[in-house]
Amino acid sequence: MKRPIFALSTALTLFAGPALAHTGAGPASGLAAGFSHPIMGLDHVLAMVAVGLLAAQLGGRARWAVPAAFVAAMVVASVAAVNGVALPLVEFGIAGSVIVLGAAIAFGRRLPVAGAMALVGVFALFHGHAHGTEMPATVAGLTYGLGFVAATAGLHVAGLGLATVSIRASARLAPLVLRIGGALVAAAGLVLASA
Repeated sequence: MKRPIFALSTALTLFAGPALAHTGAGPASGLAAGFSHPIMGLDHVLAMVAVGLLAAQLGGRARWAVPAAFVAAMVVASVAAVNGVALPLVEFGIAGSVIVLGAAIAFGRRLPVAGAMALVGVFALFHGHAHGTEMPATVAGLTYGLGFVAATAGLHVAGLGLATVSIRASARLAPLVLRIGGALVAAAGLVLASA
């Protein structure tokens, strides 16, 4: 049981850093700027890893359909933001995504795949809007978009991988480990929301 928890804490530590995702600072190239945006904010990292954990917890076609729904909605919201479409309460929605997705994992309820896709899709709108509104004016939108899509997919895969490692380490303990991981994500979301 120690290995999956160690793997989860190590992965989150590797992605943790100063909360720079919303400062406008960052790399000059579009691909690098897009890639760094999701991984420079702990709120984005936690939510996107949680999508992978949730998908793994549900299993079956949810393993690809839930992350795909997140990425698709995120891209739509980013394009809308770049074109000036406003979305209220973006930061609240991002923090809420961490709390709700973590809680969904922690409670271990079997959501229908379509319900999980809709849930992550709604939260992806906030993440995508943040990516779009904070795109540096000096970069190409396509390469910036490819960057944040690649980073997001990588974080989803990290969540799926952590869950898979837990399951392989102990199929009996994996559901508990995932639920504890979800509770930690939700708790971190509460801390981020109150900061």
